[in-house]
Amino acid sequence: MAELEALEFGKSDFVLLDEVNMEQFMENLKLRFEMGRIYTFIGEVVVSVNPYREMDIYGKEAISAYRGRELYENPPHLYAVADAAYKAMKRRAKDTCIVISGESGAGKTEASKYIMQYIAAITNPSQREEVESVKNVLLKSNCVLEAFGNAKTNRNDNSSRFGKYMDINFSFSGDPTGGHINNYLLEKSRVVHQQQGERNFHSFYQVKGLFVNEEQVGVHLIKRCVVCLQANSDQSSHRAVRTALKVIGFSEDEIESIYRVLATILLLGNIQFGTEEEIVQVEGDGEVVSHIAELTSTQPQQVEKALLFRTVATGGGDVIEKGHSEQEACFGREAFSKALYERLFGWIVGRINSVIEVKDYNPMLHGKNTVIGVLDIYGFEIFDNNSFEQFCINYCNEKLQQLFIELILRQEQEEYEREGVAWQHIEYFNNQIIVDLVEQNHKGILSMLDEACLSGGRVTDTVCLDSMSSRLAQHPHYTDRKLTPADKTMEFQKHFRIRHYAGDVTYSVEGFLDKNKDLLFQDFKRLMFNSTNPVLKDMWPDGGLSITEVTKRPQTAASLFKNSIVALVDKLSCKEPYYVRCVKPNEMKSPVLFDAARCQHQVAYLGLLENVRVRRAGFAYRQGYSRFLLRYKMTCEYTWPNHLMATDREAVEAIVTQHGFQDDVAYGHTKLFVRSPRSLFSLEQERAALIPILVLFLQKVWRGALARKRCRQLRAVYAIMGCYRKHKLKAHFLEVERRLANARNMADYGRGVEWPLPPAALAQFHDITVTLHRRWWAHQVVKRIPPSEVSEVRAKVAALGALDGARKAWGVGRPWERDYLARDCPETSSSFLRVSKELKTRDQFGLVLFSGLCRKVNRFNKSTDRAVLITDKHLYKLEPRKQYKVLKRTPLDQLTGVSLTGGADQTVALHTTSQDDFLLYLQGGALWPGQDRAGELVGSLADHFTRNSRLDFTLILTSNKTILCMNLRHNVPKTR
Repeated sequence: MAELEALEFGKSDFVLLDEVNMEQFMENLKLRFEMGRIYTFIGEVVVSVNPYREMDIYGKEAISAYRGRELYENPPHLYAVADAAYKAMKRRAKDTCIVISGESGAGKTEASKYIMQYIAAITNPSQREEVESVKNVLLKSNCVLEAFGNAKTNRNDNSSRFGKYMDINFSFSGDPTGGHINNYLLEKSRVVHQQQGERNFHSFYQVKGLFVNEEQVGVHLIKRCVVCLQANSDQSSHRAVRTALKVIGFSEDEIESIYRVLATILLLGNIQFGTEEEIVQVEGDGEVVSHIAELTSTQPQQVEKALLFRTVATGGGDVIEKGHSEQEACFGREAFSKALYERLFGWIVGRINSVIEVKDYNPMLHGKNTVIGVLDIYGFEIFDNNSFEQFCINYCNEKLQQLFIELILRQEQEEYEREGVAWQHIEYFNNQIIVDLVEQNHKGILSMLDEACLSGGRVTDTVCLDSMSSRLAQHPHYTDRKLTPADKTMEFQKHFRIRHYAGDVTYSVEGFLDKNKDLLFQDFKRLMFNSTNPVLKDMWPDGGLSITEVTKRPQTAASLFKNSIVALVDKLSCKEPYYVRCVKPNEMKSPVLFDAARCQHQVAYLGLLENVRVRRAGFAYRQGYSRFLLRYKMTCEYTWPNHLMATDREAVEAIVTQHGFQDDVAYGHTKLFVRSPRSLFSLEQERAALIPILVLFLQKVWRGALARKRCRQLRAVYAIMGCYRKHKLKAHFLEVERRLANARNMADYGRGVEWPLPPAALAQFHDITVTLHRRWWAHQVVKRIPPSEVSEVRAKVAALGALDGARKAWGVGRPWERDYLARDCPETSSSFLRVSKELKTRDQFGLVLFSGLCRKVNRFNKSTDRAVLITDKHLYKLEPRKQYKVLKRTPLDQLTGVSLTGGADQTVALHTTSQDDFLLYLQGGALWPGQDRAGELVGSLADHFTRNSRLDFTLILTSNKTILCMNLRHNVPKTR
C-alpha cells in the first residue's frame, strides 16, 4: 500500500503502522482525513470517515480502475471491498455480504448506495434488457426507501430510521437476476413525535399540496418542522420518488394510494377530542373526518366510530361497543397513525420484493444462484432522551458487533489454534455478556418486558423497572438509580443504564411497555380492511377476522425485533463477510473539523485497534489445500494437470516452492496460510496469464470433439441417404418394370402407359429410358409396315419432321404415289413413260422422287402449264403439250432449298445454286384434282437428302402467310 500512495497521505493500511497503539492509529486517521483520504484499509476491512462534502472519487474512471483488480492493487476505497466481494462470489461461487456499521451520521447509507452503484456498473456488459431492468429496480429502490424510511435528526440530515438488508441474487455468469429486501424496526414513533430540531420522515414533506395544504397539516406530526422545510429540495425529491416508483413497476393507482395514506396520517394529527356530558366526541364540524374517509375510501361514520369506540368480545361470546376516554381516544389516534405508516412502509417493501424476486429459477438450467448481501442498519445511538427505539437499535448493534468478533477476531484465532499454526494470542473484549443481558431467555431485559406486557393486572413502566433492578442487581453492565443512589444523572423510577461496548447509555423507561405491546384496536384494522381501495385492503389482511376470532395475543415488538435480528445474524454468519466501518469525524457536520476524542471513542467501541493487531499477527489469506490446488495447479509443472504426489499438501508445497515464497506461508493441518497479499497477487497474475492459454487449449479439444462428432453424424447421414437413394432407385425400377412388364403384348406397345415420376438422381436416365422405349415402340410399329410401303412411310416421317406442324393439310392421310405423271392422265402417260425411260437410260437415275403437272410462274408473273420430274440425279422441267419434251435439266445437287407457304395452296419454290429458282404451283391432275402434293414433295426431298446427304431440315412458321424455307444443304432455315 505504501507504494500506491505517497507517505504524505499517511499509511493506507493500518496494518502498516510502525507501532499498533491508539495514538498512532488516531494520528494516521486524522492525517488521511485532512488530506482528503477518507478510506483506509485494515487488511480487508475498510474504515470510512464521513467527509461531509461531495468528493470526485466515484466516477467512471474510478470504477474502471477498481474493476477486476485485487484488493491491494489500488488505494483504499469502497469500490475495492465491493469488487472483492463480487469476485469472491463469482470466482468461488460463495455467498458474500458487506456489513456497513457505525453510529448515526457516519455515512452508512451513502456507502451502501455507492456499493450498489458499483455492482450495477460492473455487471451485465452485454446490456441484456432483463438484467438492466433488475439493476434499475435495485438502484431505484434506494430512492424510494430513503424517502419513506429516512429522516433528518439532530445528528444526521438523512438518517436511516429503519434497518435494511438487501440480498442481490446473481446468475452463474455474474449478472444480477433479482433480490430481496428485509426491513427492521421502522421508527414509527417518529410519525407522532420528533425531538426538537428534527423532522418527520422525508415522505411527509413531499405530499403537501397533493391531498392536503399546509394549513391542514397535523400539529402533532410535522407542522413544528415547517420552519426547516426546504421546499425546492422536497419538491425535487418528490419528483425523483414518483419516477422511481414508476420505474420499479408501481401503477398510477398504487402511487396515488401511497400519497393518500400519507395525507390521511397528516390529517389524523388535526383531530382533537372533547368531552360533552361524559361522552367523548370529535371536535369541529366533521370536515377532517370526511376528508379522511374520502382519502381512505371509507364512510365518515365508520371513521368516527373507530376513533371514539372500541368493540370488545365478552367471555360469553357477546360483542359490545365501549366508548373511549379522551386519553384512550388520543392513544388510539396516534397508534392508528403509526400503524398506517408502518403498514404502508411494509407494503412498499413487499411490492418492491415482488418485482425483483428471482422468478422461474432452475439451478440445473441456470447454474448456482449466488448472493451478495448489503447491510445498512442504524448505528449506535446515544441521545439526550433514549427510549425503547434506541434500546432496540443499540441491541442490534451489539449483535452485529458480536458477529464481527465471532468472524474477524475469535474465529480467526480459533482457526490458527485448530490448524496448529504458530500464533500470538490477542486480547479483545467479547460483548457476549451484554447480548445475554438483553436477549437471554427468562433472564434478559427483553424477556422481562414481555413478562410485564403479558401479565395480568396493571403493570406500569415503573413496576417493570423495579423488577429489572431486583433481578439484574448483580450484573456488571446494568445499573439504575436504585442500585447507585449517588449517581444523580439518573432519576428514581425512570432511568436505567447499560454499559454497552460503545459506551454507557441511559434509557428512560417511560413508554417502554406501551411501545413493546404495540397495541392497535381491532376496529382500525377492520375499518381499513373494509375500504374500497384495494391497496389499503391489501395492507390490512388481519382486518378480515371478526372480533370473536381475534383471540391470540400478538407478539410483542421486542420479540418480533429480536427474532428478526437473530435471523439476520444467522443469514450473515453463513456468508463470507466484508466490512465497512464508518466513523463520524465531528458533531457539527463540518468537512474540516476532526474531533479526536469523538473519533477515538468510535475506534474503541468498533474494535478497530484489536482488528489491526489480529491482522498484523495473522495471515491475509487462507485456503484448504484441495481448493488452493484446484485454483493454482496450472502455475506449476509438477501439479498440472494432475499431480502424482502422496497428498494435496505436498502438491501445494511444490507450488509454493516453485514461486519462491515459502518463507511467507504457514502450513496448517488442512489449510495453507499466506501472510502477505503480494504473494497471492503474484499467483493470481500468473494464473490470469495462463487462463487464456488453457481456455484456447480446452476450446481446441472441445472443437475437435465437436468436429469429430459432427463428422460421425455426417457419415451416418450420408450412409442413410445412400441407402435411401438406393431404395428409391430400386423402387423406381421395380415400378417401371411392373407398369411395362406386358408392353410387348399391348396393342400400343405400352405407349399409353403413364411412367412413374423418377427421383431427381434418375431424371436424365428416365428421359433416356423413355426415348429408348419410344424408339422401340417405333421399331415395333415399323416392323409391321410392308416393304412396299416403307419408302412412303419414310417420306411421310421426313415431311412430318420438316414441316413440324407448319401446315395443317399436307396429304398425310392418302397414299403417296410420287410418280403422278405416269398415272394422272391416261392419254399422256404413255408418252411420259417413254420419255422417262429415255432419261433413265441417258442420265442413269435410279429413283423418281416426284413427278406431276404444275404451272410455272416466271419473273414477269406469267404462268404456263408445265410438268416437273425430280429424280435422285436431276430435276427436269417438261413440256406436257409436246410429248413431255425436256425444257430444262438441273442436277439435283444444285438444289439448295425449298420454300412453301403455311397455307393450303400448292405453291412451291425450288432454289438452286445458280439463283435460277423454280416457282411452281402443283396441280392435282384429272384423276385427283384437289390433292395436296406440296407436303409429299417436301417429304420426298427431305427423305432423300437426309438419307443420302445426312442433312437435317428445319422449317420455321411465323404466320399462315409466311413462306417456309428449307435449306437442303446447310440446315439454315430462311424466310422469304
